[in-house]
Amino acid sequence: MNNTAIPDGFERHFRRSPLTDPWEPLYSKRTDKAVIVGLRLAKPHTNAHGLIHGGLIATLADNAMGYSCGHQLGWMYVVTIGLTMDYIGSAQVGQWLAVEPDVFKTGSTICFAQSRVKADGVVIARANATFRVEHQIDQTPASGAYSLSESYRCPTVAQSRHAGDQHQCRLSGAKRAFPGRGRDVGS
Repeated sequence: MNNTAIPDGFERHFRRSPLTDPWEPLYSKRTDKAVIVGLRLAKPHTNAHGLIHGGLIATLADNAMGYSCGHQLGWMYVVTIGLTMDYIGSAQVGQWLAVEPDVFKTGSTICFAQSRVKADGVVIARANATFRVEHQIDQTPASGAYSLSESYRCPTVAQSRHAGDQHQCRLSGAKRAFPGRGRDVGS
């Protein structure tokens, strides 16, 4: 694989946030049970030693596990309440980084997930996380820079429609509406 190839099944990630914008382009691949997040590693992802920064790895693991919990819960909003990382290797510029999550327990108020982080197919880290399921959300970004329509993307175009100040996702036959002006949905 060359240094610019994107593995089969990955598409531009459906969600953006101010934290991850500098790391773009991010990619994701949805399966029946998970949202795998991927990235072609570049110099802006490194620390002072030229290795891929552990904070980037932890953030992408948190995101992939959170998206996967939300996916298994019908795209419910979840909030991280615990995250642990074990770094067991390193990654280099040019490698493909993939976070492969596995949700192993969901409930009405909590979700547990784990993931393996791989660089060109070799495990370099593992993560475990616990998420709280939010049934009502009040997300007002501190900066106000992102509105819902700019940052939140329904899982597929068929599930999305804009109606005035409302952005609606139709998921599993149910309709959930989120205020669109000055609000952000997700983590």
